[in-house]
Amino acid sequence: MMAPLRALDPSLAAHDRVYRTLRTQIMHGEIAPGVALTLRGIGKQFGVSMTPAREAVRRLVAEGALTLSSSGRVSTPELSNERIGELGSLRALIDRLQVSNGSIAEVMARHDAVGYIRTNLEFHRTLYLRAQAPAMLAMCETVWLQLGPTMRKLYGRLRRTELPSGHRMIVAALRAGDEPGLRLAVRTDVTQGLRLLLA
Repeated sequence: MMAPLRALDPSLAAHDRVYRTLRTQIMHGEIAPGVALTLRGIGKQFGVSMTPAREAVRRLVAEGALTLSSSGRVSTPELSNERIGELGSLRALIDRLQVSNGSIAEVMARHDAVGYIRTNLEFHRTLYLRAQAPAMLAMCETVWLQLGPTMRKLYGRLRRTELPSGHRMIVAALRAGDEPGLRLAVRTDVTQGLRLLLA
């Protein structure tokens, strides 16, 4: 049984209001696992037509908050023990990356170029090993090996104080379970680093 409808912000588009409220209900555990949702039922609950209900469901399926079966049935996820373990592992990875980001921020505050390069490499090593991407890690280390002295000179001169935006994007994409966003964040982080070297 779904939780009663909360007051919605009238300034939001209909599909966004439905999406935000359903997302909050799912996140707070207000809807039990395996509960089937229909567009008609969502429309009736929220007083909207099928179109905003469909758009809200599409967004929630994309985020993994709802599952869509091959027959078109939409429901809240029922997680296996294996999947719960995967999510726990992902949470541990996010925590480790946050610790790495904290270390990077500390060495940047001290204007420690060598420390910055070392902790930045550790961030990427953690990410690629967890993603079981040894080829990516090997490539990353080869680039670092060739560019290490140049990066030390450059970062020492730039005296950066802000955490790389790519790192924040990577962690945000992992939290959201957004694989395309994660690929884009990694690419952006690497590209921004190379641009600094070329500046």
